[in-house]
Amino acid sequence: MCGRFVQKSERKIIAEEFYVQEFLGPVLTSYNVAPGQNAGVILNNGGQNIYSQHKWGLVPSWAKDPRIGNKMINARSETITEKPSYRDAFRKRRCLIPVDGFFEWQKGGSIKIPFFIRRPSEEPFSLAGLWEVWNDPEGNAVNTFTILTTEANARLKPLHDRMPVVISPERRELWLDCAKDGNAAILTDLLKPSDESLLDYYEVSRFVNSPQNNAPECVKPAAG
Repeated sequence: MCGRFVQKSERKIIAEEFYVQEFLGPVLTSYNVAPGQNAGVILNNGGQNIYSQHKWGLVPSWAKDPRIGNKMINARSETITEKPSYRDAFRKRRCLIPVDGFFEWQKGGSIKIPFFIRRPSEEPFSLAGLWEVWNDPEGNAVNTFTILTTEANARLKPLHDRMPVVISPERRELWLDCAKDGNAAILTDLLKPSDESLLDYYEVSRFVNSPQNNAPECVKPAAG
């Protein structure tokens, strides 16, 4: 799964790496993005890549209670074509979440040990997401998103049996192109565990455990 992630790349890097032509707001920076918080996502509209701010935790347009989003921070890629909450978004509202890494907690007896997972080069990469628009009773639009997960690759399996879906640079355009419904078989083929060499990880301190903590210390290697 993916319960926290990092977005610390500057606007220039986001624009160059993900071919973003329009920014609908400032680029958010966080060393500890938690569910329910706003984060930067990239979607495509009319052939242009757009950076926008969405709330983490997908709320379907038909939901009566937005708190459903608390349970929908991740979506299992194996079932998104079947579940009503994700099926339409998979066809029409796919997005990328640009990240500099994400966290996972490994069970170690009575405690959970946090690890930071990132590219060895420390360059940003993209996670597969779906987005939705929910309107509150006053008619205000709330943009939300979820991160797709898949079976963990052999490199990450010691930490957890699931991992977020990573969309490689050469496949980002295909994933974002929602002008047509697309071929479900081709799209689902993107939702496989990433190559084992793509990501590496190291232990960090339990400082990251609290969503209140948002500082570079979150990604510093644990002492000792």
